[in-house]
Amino acid sequence: MAAPNARVRRALDTVLAEARPHTEGAVADYIPQLALADPDGLGVALVGVKGRTYEAGDSRREFTIQSVSKPFVYALALEARGVAELSAHVGVEPSGEAFNEASFDGGRPMNPMINAGAIVVASLIEGSTAEQKAQTILDGLGAFAGRTLAVDDAVFRSELATGDRNRELAGLAHGALGSSEDVATEAYFRQCAASVTAFDIAVMAATLANFGRNPLTGQQVVGPPVARWVMSVMASCGMYDGSGEWLARVGLPAKSGVAGGIVALDPGRFGIGTFAPRLDARGNSIRGLVMLESLSREYGLHLFSHENSLRRGPIRP
Repeated sequence: MAAPNARVRRALDTVLAEARPHTEGAVADYIPQLALADPDGLGVALVGVKGRTYEAGDSRREFTIQSVSKPFVYALALEARGVAELSAHVGVEPSGEAFNEASFDGGRPMNPMINAGAIVVASLIEGSTAEQKAQTILDGLGAFAGRTLAVDDAVFRSELATGDRNRELAGLAHGALGSSEDVATEAYFRQCAASVTAFDIAVMAATLANFGRNPLTGQQVVGPPVARWVMSVMASCGMYDGSGEWLARVGLPAKSGVAGGIVALDPGRFGIGTFAPRLDARGNSIRGLVMLESLSREYGLHLFSHENSLRRGPIRP
């Protein structure tokens, strides 16, 4: 019988090969700089809560984090301000609508995984200017990833020049903001332009799965109650208007981004990061969806599966 490490590596190679023939979809083009991405990039990484790491394909190719950042920035805000204060500004209910829709409940964005909610969360991060808030965010994302991260300035400038819809959402969320609309949106644009790899976001997911402790550095980035809260919101809201189907099919808390990244995690076990820039109509990576659904199905990773409940599946990172 193959060693556990070999089985995990073989599993990643297998799902990479399964995803490669899927050439449908297109890279995001509403942010001009993202339209320049190589559509054939394809990578996956898995990081266990005990620090074991596994990679396949373009797992170290850099791309911008985009909306994959949302649960992690939400965690940073929760750690700093607490659930009660955050809940006064943004809800935790699924919107059932696209990521850039004006989904509000009593003046609050429906949840922090849609753009309106994420802009509000960015406004509540420590700092009086957009640059100060963005640096706090970048430092926090780096703690989740276990390394210093940088903003891709070209992507930031591209988002700044074309982000009128997000400015409109900030205006609609004005009563929930913790700063001016301009400060909130600029901080959010910088947040989304942070440069990462599939390996980085797998480490970030593993840190949440490890209840806030980075398994590679040992740093307690956020407390276990915050990690649990964030993972719960990811499970119900992380895949936008496809969140219900995702939870039924794949059964893992997850979050996608329009540069092609997806994070998913199994609490107490591991985090996964995928990278593949071609997107479906909902803005989710098509090849990433294929890889994660295949891993869940073939290796019993679904949170509500019999195999996962017994922890007897072949993936034991």
